[in-house]
Amino acid sequence: MKADKLKELVIEALDDLKGKEVVCLDVARITTIADYMIVVTGTSTRHVKSLSEEVVKKVKDAGLNVAGVEGQKQADWILVDLGDVIVHVMIDESRKSYDLESLWGMTPSTAK
Repeated sequence: MKADKLKELVIEALDDLKGKEVVCLDVARITTIADYMIVVTGTSTRHVKSLSEEVVKKVKDAGLNVAGVEGQKQADWILVDLGDVIVHVMIDESRKSYDLESLWGMTPSTAK
């Protein structure tokens, strides 16, 4: 599956469970680790876990592999590595603290 289709699948999964402030960073020009980074806020650690689990479920249902999932125990920031797409699911405090959009020197675009 191409990165663009995978990105859309992830965004749909996040929208289904009411992820907040979903943004997509096109990082293909500045790194080789992925084409897109998607950042989303969950309203609680339980919501963060549910969002990440939904992404993993949708990707596996599409017959694709999940390279890794990190941060499930703490659940204030869960990273889901899908190869060409990396998903950061964070509680609001973590998202503000790490400010990944600024870290990557990019103005985020909404994921719609």
